[in-house]
Amino acid sequence: MISIDNYNFNGKRAIIRVDFNVPLNDRFEVTDDTRIRAAIPTIKKVLAGGGSVILMSHLGRPKKNNDEKFSLKHIVSAVEALLGCKVIFAGDCMGEKAAELAASLKPGEVLLLENLRFYAEEEGKPRGLADDATEEEKAEAKKAVKASQKEFVKKLASYADCYINDAFGTAHRAHASTALIADYFPHDKMFGYVMEGELKAIDGVMLSPKRPFVAIIGGSKVSTKITIIEKLMEKVDSLILGGGMTYTFMGAMGGKVGNSICEPDQFPTAMAILEKAKAKGIKVLLAEDALIADAFSQDANTSEAPSNDIPDGWEGVDIGEKAKKAFREHILSCKTILWNGPVGVFEIDKFATGSKAVAEAIAEATAQGAYSLIGGGDSVACINKFGLADKVSYVSTGGGALLEYMEGKELPGVASIKK
Repeated sequence: MISIDNYNFNGKRAIIRVDFNVPLNDRFEVTDDTRIRAAIPTIKKVLAGGGSVILMSHLGRPKKNNDEKFSLKHIVSAVEALLGCKVIFAGDCMGEKAAELAASLKPGEVLLLENLRFYAEEEGKPRGLADDATEEEKAEAKKAVKASQKEFVKKLASYADCYINDAFGTAHRAHASTALIADYFPHDKMFGYVMEGELKAIDGVMLSPKRPFVAIIGGSKVSTKITIIEKLMEKVDSLILGGGMTYTFMGAMGGKVGNSICEPDQFPTAMAILEKAKAKGIKVLLAEDALIADAFSQDANTSEAPSNDIPDGWEGVDIGEKAKKAFREHILSCKTILWNGPVGVFEIDKFATGSKAVAEAIAEATAQGAYSLIGGGDSVACINKFGLADKVSYVSTGGGALLEYMEGKELPGVASIKK
């Protein structure tokens, strides 16, 4: 497999799949440029080597072609500011303009294609089907998209001499730009620095962690985290389980959880996790107390209660003071820390103190020599909200891709480069 550090980019046009799926405000200004900043070193590497760059990305989930609010033209100025040079915007992916601009690129120049998802061929899914479409009509539409997808990929590949996948966040999707295009560059395809960094960080944690190794898994539902919890039980020494799933575990053990989010159908799963952990000698920490609220809002009345004895009409929205202390002490005793999912409703400041306490404990442990990996969209938003991203070892850009890779699944965007 070719390394980006060993490839000769002199006079070459590199088409780079980046992840510029960034949040925009109502004025179409970028409100979090983390993903753009992450891609800059790869882009600069190509330019410094005498090459030119063609950037391709998706933005959001447009339901139709050329939906103005999802146009990548809105992020051009942000990319230019971080890259320190002009970025040419193509305005499309498939038209003659894009082809002409790509063909005329000079060394040192950067071209940004329009949102890949303006084209159904990117995801390979038909659009515009009637709600009452028959199975036969759906099958025909899918067949048509798959047929045109080949031309879509071929056209994208024709713009460049080499391909770089640097979009870890979409590596779990077998889309045109993340997997299929690599076949057109059998000897000229490689990972960018984001992809290399992600794979190295995750492999380090999953394959050769320093002990003790704790995984902090938050989020609202056990059902969405069961696979990763089971996978991690093959690797970790301890688990801290937080967030809304706390109340499913408490309910499974016979506790009273009031109006808290709870999945009674997952009670057997929760008990099986606890029993398996006990059999393996894995310590499981659940919040013994909770911050509870009588409404899901910043101005709600709040109190504290045992996590297994929450009054009717109240719901758990964050961990309590005893849990903050217990979680912090345990985190500080560990040498490898994985955090995926907040332990409270961090989007509401009043309910964010538990997640902030966890983030601060991870930062403190990192300063003392532990290795910390933060992954999953909400955890990354957490660490950024509290201004601690530079105080941990690694912040992953992947959400679903991170979880699937840790679960041991083969990611199409990774496999296409390695084969």
